[in-house]
Amino acid sequence: MSGVVQVAAMALLGTEGAPVTVEAGSARRLPGIAIVGLPDAALGEAKQRVRHAAAAQGLQLSDRFILVNLQPAELPKHGSGFDLAIALAVLAVSGVVRSERLSNTVHIGELGLDGTVRRPRGLLAAVIAAKTAGFSAVMVPAEGAKEASLVKGMTVIGVATLSAAVAWHRGEVDEAILLPRSGSAVSQSETANVPAGQSTGLGYDARRAVDMSEVIGQQVAIEALTIAAAGRHHVHFVGPPGAGKTMLAERLPTILPRLSDEASLRATSIHSLISNDTLTSLMRVPPFEHPHHTASPAAMIGAAKGGGLIPGSLSLASEGVLFLDEAAEFSRNVLDALRQPLEQGKVHIHRASLRATLPASVQLVLAHNPCPCGKAGTEATDAFCSCTPMQRRRYASRISGPLRDRIDLGVTLRRVSSVNGGTGEHQGAQTSEMLRARVNEARAAAAERLAGTPWRVNAEVSGGWLREGDLRLGAQTTALLDRALALGTLTLRGYDRALRVAWSVADLAGKTSPGATEVSRALMFREARS
Repeated sequence: MSGVVQVAAMALLGTEGAPVTVEAGSARRLPGIAIVGLPDAALGEAKQRVRHAAAAQGLQLSDRFILVNLQPAELPKHGSGFDLAIALAVLAVSGVVRSERLSNTVHIGELGLDGTVRRPRGLLAAVIAAKTAGFSAVMVPAEGAKEASLVKGMTVIGVATLSAAVAWHRGEVDEAILLPRSGSAVSQSETANVPAGQSTGLGYDARRAVDMSEVIGQQVAIEALTIAAAGRHHVHFVGPPGAGKTMLAERLPTILPRLSDEASLRATSIHSLISNDTLTSLMRVPPFEHPHHTASPAAMIGAAKGGGLIPGSLSLASEGVLFLDEAAEFSRNVLDALRQPLEQGKVHIHRASLRATLPASVQLVLAHNPCPCGKAGTEATDAFCSCTPMQRRRYASRISGPLRDRIDLGVTLRRVSSVNGGTGEHQGAQTSEMLRARVNEARAAAAERLAGTPWRVNAEVSGGWLREGDLRLGAQTTALLDRALALGTLTLRGYDRALRVAWSVADLAGKTSPGATEVSRALMFREARS
């Protein structure tokens, strides 16, 4: 076959993708395959995989030299997900495959030496990127067809082997027959609608079910979490070991609204970048990330690896909760790296040969002890604390002022001194389901108020819009905030954040706007952060 063949593929950089045209042409030289266009090591090895896979499937390659060009040439490409596209391009230039549908169908898949087509990491993100780029059809491994079908509006062609892909492009089959490795045949129509709540293969639903009703006491902390859930605010817990900081944080996702289709697709696509498992449904419960305090900056915000990008805990928690237990034990560099992403909802990673943006729309929950030994702040144990005032101040200062200023709600916890009231009426009044119903009503009120604006929750609203716009509160209502700002105990950022919290308190109370009581409550939670 003469001329140049073009096959569509996708290059991923984080969750963002760019269309790549895999070009192949032959020349009168010794037989061989060469790949150009900034491939990484794994991609450069594709020529060997293609040769062995084609031979194993009985597909004859051209006896000429074949040059494969990945266009645009200046865009770095990485990973084994280009194998299928490269193989089809090589087979097309060899005269084995018809080229009519090669350029308008995106091909994603890794080849085994026996010719099987395997799922590469980031399959869901690549399919989303393909749809964003304007493609309507994608060819993927059969084992990943259900995952690809989670993206609505895409025609998914699932193939188990390279020869099956060739057969489809030859027109020998009218529709894809999915042949999972289990051996059972599954038609494409069966993968179109995957029930929400089904296990995704990533363990989202594998955690033991928890409920806010299990928390004994700590009513102020539960109120703070409810306000945080209503407006997507950040929370700071300070208290001795055993006071319930971790228990409370783990239950925040249970009172958050279930993810919308759009948010669910975004969150699941991020996790697909690090998973070797096939996804079968979208995440519906907001994710919960709990990194260890020894985590490095790269583990927290993401890192470049090979020409690709590995998301960190900050991005994996996007649309959900990032919980930093023993926050004072984290590296100062790690904590301060959170400051910009918390403001922007994105994390920008700049390296010498890579610039990328990852989502970081999280609710941050910080928790730590009041002092190094953890005994300060509780009447029963304060007398046993051996830490000096200087040690306590130094320990607390590990959370920098600029980071503290970005936290909306603070609660100082005390150890529970009695379990009486821990069952029955108390638990029934504080179930996660009931609290989530209140949160949903508050979110709906905020969404109605913010209709026509770029914001949907109170934590996103511009401070200037709250201070100067149509929803500006009267001077009597904001008197406490104005005084705190004038005395210097409150920054302008803190002022705006307190206003946002006040609106969340009002939404939970069913009020159309905050009054002095709601503003006072918001300021109380803010002053309790230290």
